[in-house]
Amino acid sequence: MAKFRYVHTEFWQDAKVLEEMTPEDKYFYLYLLTNPNTTQIGVYQITKKQMAFDLGYSSESINSLLDRFINNHKIVKYNAETRELAILNWGKYNLNNTGKPVLDCIKKELTDVKDKTLLWEVMNQISNETVLNEFSQAVYDTYHDSSTTRGEKEKEKEEEKEEEKIYIPFSEIVSYLNEKANTNYKYSSKKTKDLIKARWNDGFIFDDFKTVIDKKVSEWLRDKEMCKYLRPETLFGNKFEGYLNQKSYGKRSLFDQGEESKKRQSSIKPLTQYELEEMKRLEEELPF
Repeated sequence: MAKFRYVHTEFWQDAKVLEEMTPEDKYFYLYLLTNPNTTQIGVYQITKKQMAFDLGYSSESINSLLDRFINNHKIVKYNAETRELAILNWGKYNLNNTGKPVLDCIKKELTDVKDKTLLWEVMNQISNETVLNEFSQAVYDTYHDSSTTRGEKEKEKEEEKEEEKIYIPFSEIVSYLNEKANTNYKYSSKKTKDLIKARWNDGFIFDDFKTVIDKKVSEWLRDKEMCKYLRPETLFGNKFEGYLNQKSYGKRSLFDQGEESKKRQSSIKPLTQYELEEMKRLEEELPF
């Protein structure tokens, strides 16, 4: 589809163009309005090098022209980091049509803008309510997201400061679990730290964590179905207190019973030669 931009005849009657702009300024302004990088929303990405190449100017000339348009004429904004340019009065002449194809194009282009503050500058000249709402939503969503992100970071910093004030042995607890259950969990995991911290805030201490780990390792380690639950989210979750107060007696696994039987057998000492002879003598003296 062909891509083109309107230049209103009023351009030549604008007081700023007539009275303040030099012929070079008018040429540069027309370029900013019609170059291939322009968009439907009046904010687009373009490098100074491309401007210089397209116009046949030096980099110094482009810098001088941009400075004049930003600070003197006050009709454009340029972000050197994102290389985005905004034409401030773009909405006055180019955002009056609200057909569906145009509106779809506007929505897409709004999401592509990196520096959303440039949209604020263009919004002031938009009279069409539908288009203005789209701009407002794009700017608000970005502000809301960035505010949420800042809030989350501030909350994390506050939590880190609290952890520094109250020492919680995250590393020792997780290391003990890894040693007993032959696992490899990270104590630095946020989810794991949150669980341990929650139990710690409930008043439980390091020995309580060790007790829960010991009890559940003894019960689940050799159980093919239950060994997968030897993990922080199960052990240190809401059932922590129940595990802690769980009685040690009860049904033992066949494996544990077999181990105990082996221990008992290994503790039985063989009879000495004297004891064997005495048993034989006693057998011979029996009357039957």
